[in-house]
Amino acid sequence: MILVSSCLAGVKCRYNGTASLNGKIQELVDDKKAMLVCPELLGGFLTPREPAEIIGGYGNDVLEGRAKVIEKSGKDVTELYINGALRTLELVNLNKVSCVVLKEYSPSCGSKMIYDGSFQNKKIAGDGVTSALLKREGIKVISEEELSEL
Repeated sequence: MILVSSCLAGVKCRYNGTASLNGKIQELVDDKKAMLVCPELLGGFLTPREPAEIIGGYGNDVLEGRAKVIEKSGKDVTELYINGALRTLELVNLNKVSCVVLKEYSPSCGSKMIYDGSFQNKKIAGDGVTSALLKREGIKVISEEELSEL
């Protein structure tokens, strides 16, 4: 079983109420080879929500307490991101998931790139909180661009 970011399957759960539909992912879901997850919704967020970025590091830094996830208005939402990551890990373990495909650039799901924390649309190499936790636990995490590896 594969776990995929809900927004990649067409669910309008991104921070701004949109989806990022990927045809290959939709096909995997339709064929019951993939199940959906949105770590941010699992963590307690609603859609739409204010944009947030990791300030002071990357996903692993958030998990270690060295960085925070902050909304554009300045509100600290770190705990919600950590909770979403932990609940996603539970889903992975309960469903014997072999691979997780996550939405790039998200402070939760970015598996190669995230925004730099300046809210200036600048991207940097790094993991989001959920991606970092799953990788730490030995779970294969890829971005949608790497689907050909499956």
